[in-house]
Amino acid sequence: MKKVIVIGSPGSGKSTFARALRDVTSLPLFHLDMLGWNADKTTVPKEIFDERLAAVLARDEWIIDGNYTRTIEPRLCACDTVFLLDYPVELCLAGVAARRGKPRADMPWIEEDVDKEFLDFIRSFPTERLPRIKAMLAAHPELSVVVFTSREQSEEYLRRLAE
Repeated sequence: MKKVIVIGSPGSGKSTFARALRDVTSLPLFHLDMLGWNADKTTVPKEIFDERLAAVLARDEWIIDGNYTRTIEPRLCACDTVFLLDYPVELCLAGVAARRGKPRADMPWIEEDVDKEFLDFIRSFPTERLPRIKAMLAAHPELSVVVFTSREQSEEYLRRLAE
């Protein structure tokens, strides 16, 4: 495990899991939100984001946290391990609520307001995004894919890995 991607619904705890995985493996961690967003909640131009991502993918080791569906395929082609956090919608919505108003190392701003569109995106994730992600994963049988359906599973995995 040298090149890892962590994907899943917003609010599932991708960044939290990725940080814990970094702490156990000592692999460098990169957050797609930090590559793709400015502190004023504007996105960087696509070309700059792609350059930043290409620089990360060219490294010998990494953990990349985030979905960004447009970039999943190139990341799948470059990685050796995928962690998919396939958690219930209610858990993901609670995760977003719990982080509201708190500074985060994976986001260049503090989320203060309730964003109805973002919450609707999370609610539709299992039917609108997850099937496509699973199809992309199925097209890469060479990869080690670990799917967690609960936080307890991911925490137990990290405990075992740390032993």
